[in-house]
Amino acid sequence: MTADVFSYRRARPAIRGLLLAGLAATLTVVPASAAWAQDQGKTPAIDKADTAWVLLGAALVLLMTPALAFFYGGLVRRKNILSVLMQCLMLMCLISVQWIFFGYSLAFGPDHHGLIGDFSWLGLSGVGVAPNPDYADTVPQQAFMIFQCMFAIITPGLIIGAFAERIRFAPFCIFSLLWATIVYDPIAHWVWGHNGFLAAMGVKDFAGGIVVHVNAGMCALAAALFLGRRHGYPTKISPPHSLPFAVLGAGLLWFGWFGFNAGSALKADGLATSAFVATHAAGAVAGLVWALCDWAYFKRSTVLGMITGAIAGLAAVTPAAGFVGPLPAAAIGVLAGAICWLSVTFIKTRLGYDDSLDAFGVHGVGGIIGSLAVGLWASTAINPAPAGADGLFYGHAGQLGTQAVGVLICGAYSFGVSLILFKVVDLVFKLRVSEKDERIGLDLTQHREVGYTMID
Repeated sequence: MTADVFSYRRARPAIRGLLLAGLAATLTVVPASAAWAQDQGKTPAIDKADTAWVLLGAALVLLMTPALAFFYGGLVRRKNILSVLMQCLMLMCLISVQWIFFGYSLAFGPDHHGLIGDFSWLGLSGVGVAPNPDYADTVPQQAFMIFQCMFAIITPGLIIGAFAERIRFAPFCIFSLLWATIVYDPIAHWVWGHNGFLAAMGVKDFAGGIVVHVNAGMCALAAALFLGRRHGYPTKISPPHSLPFAVLGAGLLWFGWFGFNAGSALKADGLATSAFVATHAAGAVAGLVWALCDWAYFKRSTVLGMITGAIAGLAAVTPAAGFVGPLPAAAIGVLAGAICWLSVTFIKTRLGYDDSLDAFGVHGVGGIIGSLAVGLWASTAINPAPAGADGLFYGHAGQLGTQAVGVLICGAYSFGVSLILFKVVDLVFKLRVSEKDERIGLDLTQHREVGYTMID
């Protein structure tokens, strides 16, 4: 007995040490946001310049939504400007809340069969300031999260251009929330999520040609077909009430697009610079081409045409900005300016659908052009593999087919599911305003406000 007590006393310091070590291990919990950031015991270092650039990019992309409000608001009739501004402002608030609570987790959370994330990051649980190497290894994951939040906001904003002047506000909010959850989040996961099935297939989308523009464009087409034409379209629809507003919006969109595209490099480096230059080249060339097309066919160039062309070029270069050099970017601008001009000027008129502000004709068609152009002009000299790829003109013809598959899958999913959502929301809440309310204007009938006070 004495020997046993003596042995215990001699072993007591070692036992106490083990207990203290176990307690320390229990209390020292590695945050979920840092657990996957461990690389053989080392946490990836945060780069201050990269972080500043991503946060600046997020601010620039957020600016694009009020810029879009002015662009679209200037193109509608005076009695509907507030409705467009309100829809854009609501998306800034509504989609931000959705993204923080569960949207980000669905789009970028732990993968399930390449199709969707889960709710592991519900309410940003586990999304902290440690980098996530699956997405950006030199910036806090929260910086990446808020950057992507701005994309989630503006994408349904683009759709507004298709149903402007004829949709009720409350059903618009319900549809937007459902669409962001059921359409945008899954497609973002497919293309950009870690282990998303289209990403694994090799589909390349640098800054949102498929996720944003094709996605929003196909939904816009579904909206135009489902809701039908505005009363009086096309013969009795007034021209844009404020082209200066539209020009202001287009200029701010162009400014914000540098954050959209160059910010998607997620680093303050040469790739961001290359994407910046490609973005500007495509926008400038497409604006010029649209003006030349107007001049050749209508014998005059217009302010509306030039800003529309520039937006088409910026939309088209978005998926390619980080994969192509300046001259291919200019070629994309030529294609976007000419093809989107044809789509808006002739195809829409011939088919007779009322895409009010050409959301499909500019963003949908432009996004398709740019996404396919990646399969033509992408070069690993600009963006090395595995992040980048070579296209047809650089010896890899298969990339064009891969891009086409990505466009087809995402475009079909967006169009089909959007059409179903429109029908379901319409059955419960009735999407379209009455003919009387449409003639009075949405500012008064939906918000009891007017954009302008006219004094005799």
